[in-house]
Amino acid sequence: MTTPFPQRQWGSPESPPARLANRFAGTRIGSKVIRALTPLDRRVLERTDARYTVLGPIGAPVILLTTTGRRSGQQRTQPLLCVHDGATLYVIGSNFGGAHHPAWTANLLADPNAIVSIAGKRIPVTAARVEGAAAESIFERFVEITGAYAAYRQRTDRELRIFALTRV
Repeated sequence: MTTPFPQRQWGSPESPPARLANRFAGTRIGSKVIRALTPLDRRVLERTDARYTVLGPIGAPVILLTTTGRRSGQQRTQPLLCVHDGATLYVIGSNFGGAHHPAWTANLLADPNAIVSIAGKRIPVTAARVEGAAAESIFERFVEITGAYAAYRQRTDRELRIFALTRV
């Protein structure tokens, strides 16, 4: 049996700040604000071993995903929301509904080995692309976390890449 990933969810997704943040995140202005906060959020998550986020106690499961740059070979770290499913974490390349896939998704396609930081632990993982009906089912779980994902999907013509992360 594969060991489940630790769970870390700061705050409640039902709190008034979380509901407000979720509505705001789905707007174009909200997406720009969150994108601008991403470098600061990455530093906070790195310093707290992925226990706390700049977004505050909004009840969203946040991880740090470290991939290897497909061109540079350098380690690249990105804070992401995830769907936690015991021994599997799912991540989605929404890029806030932008026209292009986020670089980390191309990095995983080139080299599926990565590291997840979650709840104070650094865990080596392997990524596998999720497609078809399975991807649609996982996408709906992301929408349950925040409706912003539905807005992101509507903003772009590209398919939002979803990856399953499992322990090595």
